[in-house]
Amino acid sequence: MNNTTITVLAGAIALSFGAYALAESMTTPQYKTTKKEIEASYKAAKLACDPMQANAKDICMAEARGKEKVALADLGAAYKPSANSRYVARVAKADAEYAVAKERCDDLAGNAKDVCRKQAEAIHTAGKADARAQMKTADANADAGEKTAKAKTQASETTAKANEEATKKIAQAHNDAATDKREAEFALAKEKCDATAGAVKESCLADAKARYGK
Repeated sequence: MNNTTITVLAGAIALSFGAYALAESMTTPQYKTTKKEIEASYKAAKLACDPMQANAKDICMAEARGKEKVALADLGAAYKPSANSRYVARVAKADAEYAVAKERCDDLAGNAKDVCRKQAEAIHTAGKADARAQMKTADANADAGEKTAKAKTQASETTAKANEEATKKIAQAHNDAATDKREAEFALAKEKCDATAGAVKESCLADAKARYGK
């Protein structure tokens, strides 16, 4: 990637951080202005990719699109902060990184390419799982806070029950995330086994199944 592209994409990232800084006081005009600047940065980044060839250009374009999507999602989270908007921003980041990783895998071939793609998928799954867990954690804590506030004049048993429910929800969210990650890691392990054959492959698959409880 040339220096122009790097500069443009860095500008998009800077806009994203600037959006967060305005989270408490961003007006609609400020939001619209920042959104136009992010879109302009994306157009400039695309132009910087044009002279490139083959997969190098594909990677450059994927990076440009990803940076724009992340910056816009961050801007949305800054303009209207919420557990959901922050979740959308985290997923946008995971999706952007995945898109670039897949393009980079195209420089490989055979099993190396397959493993590369499975690795990218595993990281993508983990990123989205973490995003969901964080959103559910935030929702659970908010719910517990509301119930605790309402229960201030009631017996302490009500408060304890609200906190217990929040703890269960948080634990379930993290369990769900761990399951998603384990499935992705198992898929990656199986893909790596495909590079072998015969008894070695059978042993590799057996180890993978044992390791991930399959």
